[in-house]
Amino acid sequence: MKRLKDIELRIPLRIYTADNLLIGEFGEQRRTPISYSEIPPNLEHAILAAEDTNFYHHPGVDILGLGRAVMQLITTGQIQSGGSTITMQVARNYFLSFEQTFTRKFTEIFISLKMERELSKHDILELYVNKIYLGNRAYGFEAAAQVYYGKNLNELDLAQLAMIAGLPKAPSRFNPVVNPSRALIRRNWILQRMLSLGMIDKDAYQNAVESPITAKNYGVMPDIEAGYIAEMVRSELYNTFGDDLYSTGMTVYTTIDSKRQKAANDAIFNGVLDYDMRHGYRGPLEKRTDLINAPLEEQKKALQDIGRFKNWQTALVLSTTNTTADVRLANGERATLPWEAVKWARSYINEDSQGPSPSKVTDVLVPGDIVRLRPDNQLEWLLAQKPAVQSALISLNSKDGAIQALVGGFNFFENKFNRVTQSKRQPGSNFKPFIYASALDRGYTAASIINDAPVVFNDKNLESAWRPTNDGGKFYGPTRLREALYRSQNIVSVRLLEETRHSSYSQLLTSVWF
Repeated sequence: MKRLKDIELRIPLRIYTADNLLIGEFGEQRRTPISYSEIPPNLEHAILAAEDTNFYHHPGVDILGLGRAVMQLITTGQIQSGGSTITMQVARNYFLSFEQTFTRKFTEIFISLKMERELSKHDILELYVNKIYLGNRAYGFEAAAQVYYGKNLNELDLAQLAMIAGLPKAPSRFNPVVNPSRALIRRNWILQRMLSLGMIDKDAYQNAVESPITAKNYGVMPDIEAGYIAEMVRSELYNTFGDDLYSTGMTVYTTIDSKRQKAANDAIFNGVLDYDMRHGYRGPLEKRTDLINAPLEEQKKALQDIGRFKNWQTALVLSTTNTTADVRLANGERATLPWEAVKWARSYINEDSQGPSPSKVTDVLVPGDIVRLRPDNQLEWLLAQKPAVQSALISLNSKDGAIQALVGGFNFFENKFNRVTQSKRQPGSNFKPFIYASALDRGYTAASIINDAPVVFNDKNLESAWRPTNDGGKFYGPTRLREALYRSQNIVSVRLLEETRHSSYSQLLTSVWF
């Protein structure tokens, strides 16, 4: 049993910000091990009621349960229920396969008896709640709480605990997301068992059975959106640890500051949306006039097939007036778009020009249009479109160069290409600080004056003479370095580069001569 005590559960890689917020999780099995003391009492009671009422009284094998299994074998010719105790389930999950044969069953019984002699009941229950598969890649009850309810196990109420306690018997059949009606029957049966066994009182039972199903597929819910950072960390670590990275329970803390990361996310998201809207509306996703009078389920299916984007909704325009549009949302609900929700939508012509401003809703939308809507604090829904442009942002600590925020694109889940680390671009004006720093190192000051005036360069390697200009084509005449830097004046940078280049050459000749 030493092997069982020392066994390493497959725990995924988890990546956190510097202030301990989850960024990402990577691994085939979602698992968060807990100790026996962390098991909520109602969960322990629900598990015992559902799986093994006599757990604390048998030696690892329930003789009555095995008797029922033998009778089923005699009458049907097949092993059906198996009569497994919690101890036997632990033995099977850790050491054996799930094939239903006599050999496997006898081995399971032998291991269970040995486990009961060398481990306490609490040890066995702890192994059970951390190992058992509960659907949706969730292994163990803590992981199941996070997957189905988006909460920690100690935050679940009695009804929710009874719901996940019903999963070990058949995780797919009693899955509250996929089969809510079966899951409800299973949950209420467990609650009835708990009541009959004196584990809960009538009031607790009544409140629990009247509780609606609140389970959803929460998957992995990071505390803050930083997909590009999480992938950078995963990729770097994989080069060192390989596939072991996804199962050894490694926890990684980054230099990311959650407040700065959220500000960076908002800046990219809102900035790109505003830029895209200023350049015009590119029209509906599809035109489906055949759906206007179609049955509700057909409308929903057509909209859901297009797919969602973030927390936006896909919508079908059912009818329009000069001031409103009546739409069907992909979730089946209806909504009304006011004029204010669509008035931004000048038609897109090209990146430099748009059509005239619309004056009424019918200038923008017609029945049969399938469009995207995004939530709006004032209007509930706002006509939207996926941006056709991308952007990126990186924020560094000026003292040590640590990355405090990074966004590699508009939406990581739609496009994982990291424009901070993977794209190749010309440095442009980003190179100017290096020119100014070099000039300051050679004796220039922030008050030094450079003439911002036209300049021409002739070089045999160029097809024609190069005449650099400032953005906008304007020249500013004599300009201090301080002002030229914050204005990012191209001419001053070019002249400064030439002066420092010749100065460096003259200094080199002087040092060689003397």
